[in-house]
Amino acid sequence: MTEKEKAKKGDLYNPMYDKELINERFKVKDLCFKYNNTLPSKVDERNSILKQILSTIDETTVVEQPFVCDYGYNIYFGKNFYANHNLVILDTTTVKFGDNVFIGPNCGFYTAGHPVDVNQRKSGLEYAKPITVGNNVWFGGNVIVLPGVKIGDNSIIGAGSIVTKDIPSNVIAVGNPCKVIKAI
Repeated sequence: MTEKEKAKKGDLYNPMYDKELINERFKVKDLCFKYNNTLPSKVDERNSILKQILSTIDETTVVEQPFVCDYGYNIYFGKNFYANHNLVILDTTTVKFGDNVFIGPNCGFYTAGHPVDVNQRKSGLEYAKPITVGNNVWFGGNVIVLPGVKIGDNSIIGAGSIVTKDIPSNVIAVGNPCKVIKAI
């Protein structure tokens, strides 16, 4: 089994010595650099580059600069997706966003995690767990979503939250760790 297959499966894998993963990261990071250094007013050029980075975008997708991801092909956007400045998606496995998702500035979605065992961690091993975001979700600024989290439809994640566990549909959740404070 390749390191890429292990990552998709959620097993421990080593991304640092696998030529395929290294080359894929360099390719997308070069494209992110190009995207981030394209004039904001050059919308068509920016969108052309973004289409080379991501699996799914359309005319309703807006990702403000700068934007950084690991691979791009593991990211799926629904219709009417908007991300403000400084979006980071560490997509070592799948990150899916539903329709009408709005993301404030300085947010991160991290599918990669590292072992608790120090020897495994020192050896470069990591794991990946998917992130799933439902429809009509709004993230305030400076939100971090950790590996394996699912966020239900119509929910709001308050600014500065660190989402460590699943959040149900139709709620407002805030804090570190992020907790439901109100049903909508």
